[in-house]
Amino acid sequence: MLTVRIRRLGSNTDLALPTYMTGNSAGMDIFAALEGDEVLLPGERKLIPTGIEIEIPKGYEAQVRPRSGLAVKNGVTVLNTPGTVDSDYRGEIKVILINQGEKPFVIKRGDRIAQMIVSPVSRVSWDLVETLDETERGRGGFGHTG
Repeated sequence: MLTVRIRRLGSNTDLALPTYMTGNSAGMDIFAALEGDEVLLPGERKLIPTGIEIEIPKGYEAQVRPRSGLAVKNGVTVLNTPGTVDSDYRGEIKVILINQGEKPFVIKRGDRIAQMIVSPVSRVSWDLVETLDETERGRGGFGHTG
């Protein structure tokens, strides 16, 4: 198991730390650290604070992703998804939410607004060549395989 250092900001001791909601969850739910309710109008996007900073170990990243329940029930999702938190970032984790639904959506303090997954990162070096190996698919683009 990977250990990640985390720090609460301000007076956010009432908020849960990122939490796996079931024993086999891939992502941890993260929570809104709002002072009051925020209304997200249809088509509107807002940057929502979580009240935490994390220290991701070198060679890893955290990905911020939508919660499927918010998306299917309310049309609320994460913009710029997955959002990447690099291992050298030390600021507050914030989530860009957008309301793609038809009704205003109210975000309250402590609401589960997104999920976060910590994953290894592969680093690459480029090998510049004149040709690439052929495959059955070749240059077939979007939708090419059916």
